Amino acid sequence: MWFPALRRFLPVRSLRLRLMLTSLIVVALPIAIVGTAVEREGLDTLRREKQDKLFAFARILDAELGSGFDALLADLPSGWNDRAAAIRHLNEKLAGVTDRVAAAAPGVGVGYYSRRLDAIVTYGPSRDYAITVGMSIPRDHPGRRVMETELPTIEVGTLVRGPILNAMLPIVRGGEAIGYIWSNEFSPAVEAQQSAIDYAVAFASIGGLAIAFVIISIVSRRLSADVGVIVHGLAEMKRDLRSRIPPLRDELGDIVVAINGMARALFDAQSLNQNILASVADGIVAVDVDGRIKALNPAAESLYGVGAGEVIGRPYGDLFSAGASGESALLDTLLTGRAHEAVSVEFVRGKQTLRLNATSSILRDADGRRIGAVVVLEDVSERDRLMVQVMRADRLAALGELTAGIAHEIRNPLTSIRGFMQYLEDCESLEEWRRYGPLIIREVDSLNHIVSELLAFGRPQPPRIGLVRVGSLVEEMAFLAKGKSDARIEVLPAPSVPAIEADGEALKQALLNLIINAIQAIPDGGTVTIAVRADDTHVSITVTDDGIGVEAEDISKVFDPFFSTKPSGTGLGLAMVHRIVEAHRGTITFDSRPGAGTRVEIRLPIAQNDETTTS
Repeated sequence: MWFPALRRFLPVRSLRLRLMLTSLIVVALPIAIVGTAVEREGLDTLRREKQDKLFAFARILDAELGSGFDALLADLPSGWNDRAAAIRHLNEKLAGVTDRVAAAAPGVGVGYYSRRLDAIVTYGPSRDYAITVGMSIPRDHPGRRVMETELPTIEVGTLVRGPILNAMLPIVRGGEAIGYIWSNEFSPAVEAQQSAIDYAVAFASIGGLAIAFVIISIVSRRLSADVGVIVHGLAEMKRDLRSRIPPLRDELGDIVVAINGMARALFDAQSLNQNILASVADGIVAVDVDGRIKALNPAAESLYGVGAGEVIGRPYGDLFSAGASGESALLDTLLTGRAHEAVSVEFVRGKQTLRLNATSSILRDADGRRIGAVVVLEDVSERDRLMVQVMRADRLAALGELTAGIAHEIRNPLTSIRGFMQYLEDCESLEEWRRYGPLIIREVDSLNHIVSELLAFGRPQPPRIGLVRVGSLVEEMAFLAKGKSDARIEVLPAPSVPAIEADGEALKQALLNLIINAIQAIPDGGTVTIAVRADDTHVSITVTDDGIGVEAEDISKVFDPFFSTKPSGTGLGLAMVHRIVEAHRGTITFDSRPGAGTRVEIRLPIAQNDETTTS
């Protein structure tokens, strides 16, 4: 967490220097902490060792004292009464002891202090400190506190001898402190040893830092060189994804392998995208959030008559509006975020006006942020032209079929009439005229029926919309058709079916045609089933028979005028039904299999729009 803050205080741009400084700081902190801990532990150990040694000397002197000062003064006639004599007598008895102990540890001073005499009895080595014998310690001397509390004490400070480390042990005899023993050493000697420890720790720390600096310098130089190889390789990849970073060792080598793999995958994806864009016949243009062109494929270049290098970075509005009518779907998508699909626009290119379908959408990055927009421009000019030709050809073909059907349907009655007239031309018998006259009239009526149906099909009347109860209409038409045939007609009971907006008479004609066709398609004993269903928006009427069915290749022709599978059919019945259903904005489906019967479904909207209902 503290590395970013550290970089603010170390504004160094070189990776190697940053690594060295950071590594040195990371190494120096533990060294400093360990050095401080070692120094403190060393000083504590030195002090404990000094204290233990000085108290050991004091306990030796305490043991040498035996039962106390009283025993040593027993052979002095004046005893405690003569202070000076008592001090001299005790010094004669104890000076040898203190001198021997002091001689065993040069630099150490030891001695006895008598509480009753309030005087130093002996201070060894005597050659240096005999002058202090008989002196009293000051009132604030720590020795008085030792005698009062009867607790051993260690003190550092300037006392009788000077600046010393002084260990003081109370002399307790008979449950009473009769004085104290001291064992001390000059503070400068202790400080010298402490300084030696400090110097050793400092030398080891500085040496460790120097070694660490050399190692860090070598490692950072190598690491910086490897990183430099990666940085240079990435710069080359930015210009050419086919370039590769040379292999390296250790983890950086794994990173290089991963980078090279990603660059290869990115180059393959880029090549694939470029190949796809180049092979797409539709023009594709992408822009950034500012509306400037970022990419366009060869089809777009050909459409606009420009090269990619000429327009990349230019505002798309300048390129599009120069030859288009209306607003740009791409710029509208970029501005509003609303996508467009197959918007028809005209594009003027020279003397030619092209019709384009524009589909635009927003471009987003992996995080969902808007980064621009893209438009796909499909040139439908040729398709529209071909569609016009196909529609014209279809109309001509339909007209040809209609003409052929009319000729066929009219030729048969005319042929019959001509034959009868030729026969009667030389016939003088009135009886023959009476015999063939009705036949001639029947053929003329047939011609009149064909012409009437043809007029009704060719000039359809708009539906007269009103409310129609489909269930009642179905029942009525089923009853009417049943009187013309022995076939069984079954009307399935329907649930609640709403009234619909429709032309009742036209629907009667359409439904009657369907039922009659079904009756004519079934053999004796067959069944015609009529069902009515409703949903929220539509009502459907299904007429099903178990008749002979229709061949698969003829199903697509059943609604064509003058196409019929019946020898006596005109082929206008189903065409008329189809016309009526379309006029009601409905749909009709025809499903049939040879020998398995036929199913025809009419699906009508419950409510017509205003345009239909007012016509």
